[in-house]
Amino acid sequence: MRCVIARYPFDLTKSGVLASMKGVAPGLITGESVTIGRRRYPVKQVGQILTRQDSRDFTSGEVVRAMTRLGFTCHDHLEAAPVRVATPFQTASALLGVASLDG
Repeated sequence: MRCVIARYPFDLTKSGVLASMKGVAPGLITGESVTIGRRRYPVKQVGQILTRQDSRDFTSGEVVRAMTRLGFTCHDHLEAAPVRVATPFQTASALLGVASLDG
């Protein structure tokens, strides 16, 4: 499939993307991502590997569009687990080394 990323045309295939990403460790996902094989990669990392360009030269939307057309599953953002925030009392108790009343 022919696609344009950072104003340059690329002929990408699903098997070619799988081969390019084989053995590449996924980077830290902070935004959009794409599932390739059994791994989930940041779209900017995938675009950088496929195009051999700096990730600042293209948008994540260009890569998402190309990966979606090739049949890969793209994700808007990483679903974050809820974070438990300590109350001011719990924070002060922890700093003083005192066990809090509510565990």
